[in-house]
Amino acid sequence: MKNRINQKLAENKKLLSIYFTAGYPNLDDTVGVIQDLEKSGVDMIEIGLPFSDPLADGPTIQESSTAALKNGMTTNVLFEQLQDIRKTVEIPLIIMGYFNPMMQYGIEAFCAKCQEIGIDGLIIPDLPVAEYHEHYQETFEKYGLINVFLITPQTSDERIRFIDDVSNGFIYMVSSASTTGAKNTFGDVQQAYFERIESLQLKNPQIVGFGISNNETFTQATQTAKGAIIGSAFIKHLTNEGIGTIEKFVKTIR
Repeated sequence: MKNRINQKLAENKKLLSIYFTAGYPNLDDTVGVIQDLEKSGVDMIEIGLPFSDPLADGPTIQESSTAALKNGMTTNVLFEQLQDIRKTVEIPLIIMGYFNPMMQYGIEAFCAKCQEIGIDGLIIPDLPVAEYHEHYQETFEKYGLINVFLITPQTSDERIRFIDDVSNGFIYMVSSASTTGAKNTFGDVQQAYFERIESLQLKNPQIVGFGISNNETFTQATQTAKGAIIGSAFIKHLTNEGIGTIEKFVKTIR
């Protein structure tokens, strides 16, 4: 069976992916947030597995991670919460987390569990592509998981091409060199970067993340890319408005 991520990427539309932190605002909100996001027309969901030392995350996501850990979120709790998720949710689900908790769980066991509950892919910001290719790619592919790599404006063309060779889903295109966070518009530097990546004609589509917060940034980011990911702006919305207004948020994006 074709991975749900690949099926979604094949659709003739610009994709909206939403990131949220599992176990936030409350420990038991995870499944409800996922179900509401799908009902609101989101194309893909990134489920953040909170970690005590989140290097790539800005303050908003860091705070939500800290809160989720205090709420009692762990790898085991997340897997328990998602045990029956495929009875109600059809869109691609990606776990975004750091490598340490996955290693503690056991890489093979983690991948097997992901396959069992219907996770389609992983985003692991601190797992270098060469390390993945050499040691873990076979295991991920054995369990039908797509691993998504991040590139930034500083990533060399050579490294981007290597990532493109190793990847079999999409490339997560970080819009700036800084940590995550919402911005209202993109400047010339980002625009030039978007065009540079487009000119490389990579085999994997790109989805832009970091700094997408409204219809304008979503539209700008998806002019050259297949889709965009929103994290900080959505978590701020959950913090300020609560989980009952997810559809309202999604409608402001597209």
